[in-house]
Amino acid sequence: MKKILTKRETQIFRGLVANKTTQEIAKELGISDKTVRNHISNVILKLDVKCRSQAILELLRCKEIEL
Repeated sequence: MKKILTKRETQIFRGLVANKTTQEIAKELGISDKTVRNHISNVILKLDVKCRSQAILELLRCKEIEL
């Protein structure tokens, strides 16, 4: 099965599932808050969903990320 997320997108969404803030994820990965938000926006577009929470649910359903 083809992966939906890039390695970086996976890291970011694992952070979101772990209840980390955008700022915490950015600091942990050594990137800017804006870059984190851009990755999240790209995934939302890729999945054709409306928000972060819907993206997380879809990624869990597709087994791209785990709780």
